[in-house]
Amino acid sequence: MTQAEFVVVANRLPVDRIADADPDDEGGWRRSPGGLVTALEPVMRKAEGAWVGWAGQADLDLEPFDFEGTHLVPVNLSADDVENYYEGFSNDTIWPLYHDVIAAPRFKRQWWEAYVKVNQRFADAAADVAAENAIVWVQDYQLQLVPKMLREARPDLTIGYFHHIPFPAYGLYSQLPWRRQVLEGLLGADVIGFQRVADAGNFARAVRRQLRYETKASGISVPDGAGGTRTALAKAFPISIDADSYIELAQRPDIQARALEIRESLGNPKKILLGVDRLDYTKGIRHRLKAFGELLEDGRVSVDDVTLVQVASPSRERVEAYIQLRDEIELTVGRINGDYDTMGHTAIRYLHQAYPREEMVALYLAADVMLVTALRDGMNLVAKEYVASRVDNRGVLVLSEFAGAADELGSAILVNPHDIDGLKDAVMRAIDMPAGEQGRRMRALRRRVREHDVEDWSRDFLDALAVFHDRAKAVTA
Repeated sequence: MTQAEFVVVANRLPVDRIADADPDDEGGWRRSPGGLVTALEPVMRKAEGAWVGWAGQADLDLEPFDFEGTHLVPVNLSADDVENYYEGFSNDTIWPLYHDVIAAPRFKRQWWEAYVKVNQRFADAAADVAAENAIVWVQDYQLQLVPKMLREARPDLTIGYFHHIPFPAYGLYSQLPWRRQVLEGLLGADVIGFQRVADAGNFARAVRRQLRYETKASGISVPDGAGGTRTALAKAFPISIDADSYIELAQRPDIQARALEIRESLGNPKKILLGVDRLDYTKGIRHRLKAFGELLEDGRVSVDDVTLVQVASPSRERVEAYIQLRDEIELTVGRINGDYDTMGHTAIRYLHQAYPREEMVALYLAADVMLVTALRDGMNLVAKEYVASRVDNRGVLVLSEFAGAADELGSAILVNPHDIDGLKDAVMRAIDMPAGEQGRRMRALRRRVREHDVEDWSRDFLDALAVFHDRAKAVTA
C-alpha cells in the first residue's frame, strides 16, 4: 500500500465521477471545483500526498487509485450511512446547531452511532495510508471525531483539523448530547483551525466549561493519556479563494461579452442586484427577497430600473427543512413577480441551478450590487469571488456582519439581515453609490482578497502545523 507523508481527510474526494464512466478508469473522473481542492493541489503533488474521502455515491466500493498525481483512498458509505451519518447527524444535527439554531437541530441516537462508526472508518483509512511521522489534515464538521481516533491509533502523526463552518456559542453548543465526545475528538488534533477569532473563542470556552482544561492564547492543555499533558492550538485561519483564477476569467473578452449578454437578456435595467447561494436556510435568501419586495411595494425601486437575479444551487434535497425552504422561496418569488412584472421586465430572475465558474464570473461582472445576507456563515467565499472578479473596480458588496468574510471585508456595506428596514436602506445606498465611492471601496476590498488568497490560507495553517511536526521529530530523534 502507498504510504504518504501528507494526508488530507475530507468527507468528499477531490474528484467527481463522470456519468456512465468506469469508476476504475482514471479517465472516468474529473477534478472537483472548489477552493479546498485548488489550495491543496500543489501541496499534494509536492508531498506525494494521499486524499481520503467518499466518492459521493452510496454503495460504490472502490479500491484506492491515482488521479493527476494524487493517491485517492475512497471510503465506502452505504445508503444507511448516507442517511444517518451525512444527511442525519452532519446536516440535521450539527449544521443547524452550529448555525445558531436558525432551524431546529434534531438529536437522534442512531444518527450519532452512525457518525461514530463512519468517523472511525475514515480514521482507519487515514491511519493505513499515512507514513510514519506523517502530517494528516482533517477537514470539517462531518469528521470531528477523526483527530482523536487517529491519535489513538497513530500517536506518531502530526494532526491538523480545519472547521469550515461556525462554532457556536456555549449556550447553543451545550445542547448537544454528545458535546464532550465531540470536543475530545477535536482536541485529538495539534492545530484546530477556525474561520473567525470568535469561533476559536467559542471553542475554547466550551472546552473550559465542559472538560475543565486550561486554555490560553498559547494553546490548550490536553491530557496525553500517560499522566502528562500536550498542547493543542485553537486559532483563526480565515479561508480564501484562488483570486488570480477569477481575475484571469474576468479579463477574458468572451466572459466580458457574456456579461453584456446577461444584461441584455434582463432588459438592460439600470441596476442588477445579484444573490448567489446554495439553497440553504442559513443564507438569508428569504430576508433578501422580503427586503426587495418591500422596496418595490414602497416605490423606492421600479421593476423597469432594477432587477434581482437570485441563483440558488440545489442542496440536500432529501432533507425536510430544505424541501420546505425551496417551496417557500419559490412561492415568494412567484408572488413578487406576479405583482410587479411587466411585459418587458422581471422583478426577480430566480435560477435553481448550479453554473460553471465562467458563467458565475460573467454574472459577477454583470451585477452592480452583490447581496450576501447570510444569517450565519463560516466565511462566504461568494463575497470574495465577486470582489476578485471586479477588475473594473466597480460594483458594491452588501455583506452580512454574520458572515466570516465581514471580519476582512470592512469596506463593504455591512448589514444585519434581520433588520429588514436597515437592509432596505443598505440596498438603496448601494444602488445610488457614486462611481468614485464604488472605486475606493472596491480597490480596498480587492487588495485584501489578492493579498490573502487560498494559498496563503493553506500555507499559514501548514506552517502552524509544522511547528508541532518539527517538535515531534525532535522528541523521537
